[in-house]
Amino acid sequence: MLQFVADKGVDAPIVHVLGGAGYNVLYIAEEAPKTGDDKVLLMANDQQRILITLDKDFGELVYRLHQSHTGVMQVRLGGFKPKRKAEIVLEAVKKHEEKLIDAFTVIHKGIIKLRNR
Repeated sequence: MLQFVADKGVDAPIVHVLGGAGYNVLYIAEEAPKTGDDKVLLMANDQQRILITLDKDFGELVYRLHQSHTGVMQVRLGGFKPKRKAEIVLEAVKKHEEKLIDAFTVIHKGIIKLRNR
């Protein structure tokens, strides 16, 4: 089963819903809230976890700076309540589980974009 690192800006309900579905999720906001983006990405990669983030800076780290990753899921669901965001993320994870590995995934309103390395 996939494992995740949720960046500090990720809504707690996303972490709780994924955890409740049996996924192991390390929540940076609880574990190490002052950790910088580059170290969060390194931690996720070292532990073979997919990073969940709201932060567009990870796209720069992955594409412009060519930093290694196990997978990044960027959640772009502005306007939705946290509970609904969590439901959408869980649906995406269940539907695309194996495709998320080593991919940069963006979850928009009604659209999921997966880009493999």
